[in-house]
Amino acid sequence: MKHALLGLIAETSIHAGANKAVGVIDLPIMREAHSDWPCIFGSAVKGALRAKAEQENHAWIADVFGPSDTTHAGAVAVGDARLLLMPVRSLSTHFKWVTCPALIQRAIQDAKRLNMEGVDVDFPKLENEQALTFNMKDNLFLEEFYFKAEKYDLDKLIQWLGQFVGGDFEERLKNQLVIVSDDVFSSIARYSTPVTPHIAIDNTNKTVKDGHLWYEETLSPETVLYVTLAAHPSRKDNTQFSAEQILAAVLSLFPDNKPYLQLGGNETVGMGWCRVKQVEKVGV
Repeated sequence: MKHALLGLIAETSIHAGANKAVGVIDLPIMREAHSDWPCIFGSAVKGALRAKAEQENHAWIADVFGPSDTTHAGAVAVGDARLLLMPVRSLSTHFKWVTCPALIQRAIQDAKRLNMEGVDVDFPKLENEQALTFNMKDNLFLEEFYFKAEKYDLDKLIQWLGQFVGGDFEERLKNQLVIVSDDVFSSIARYSTPVTPHIAIDNTNKTVKDGHLWYEETLSPETVLYVTLAAHPSRKDNTQFSAEQILAAVLSLFPDNKPYLQLGGNETVGMGWCRVKQVEKVGV
């Protein structure tokens, strides 16, 4: 079995829907049942990967993802897109990428499961009004929450997180990374996602159609997630596709000049675009 880790950064809003709900939000996003953290289930990610492969008309689709007649299973296992950093509006400065010790520790364990090194990070016990930053020591407002920002040695962590996006991301994190307590992050993750009203217009009289007002939740642009991949040899009879070849086929969907994947719904209005980066080495 061969593994890979993909970092995803949203370049547009993403609506990976969890069907209809009975609450105020008609079309909520996918969330983990036990934590209520936003995510994109592995089945949705795998479907998006297959759709991209079909658009590019690759010959190996049945070997990698399985045939339409279900005579054999696919050879790649796709994990959920798990949250790593959440962009949150700041009332006192530029938006911040917010995370918490529980998210970071889970990402480290996921990397270790793929035989990649993690990072040695030791967070202090955080009170609800505390926030750790790389270089900020001042009052900080995130949405309606007030924090006392404290400088903390986050250099190794920032180097580690920078590998999930690449480019100048590491430098941006030095100014924008904020770590809050697990309890506070739970509230931020639950209530800081955008909720947008939508209507349908009756073209004959240019008014709203009766009953056609709904509210849709999305993940914001700049959200950072990651996906784990596990490749097996092809399960198709009389083929010689190794696990290495299966994994290489999936990764070939993201060349350096076009490393994009569209996830979730509302494709026709430009939503769901992510930039994808293979994490070559997770460890500092």
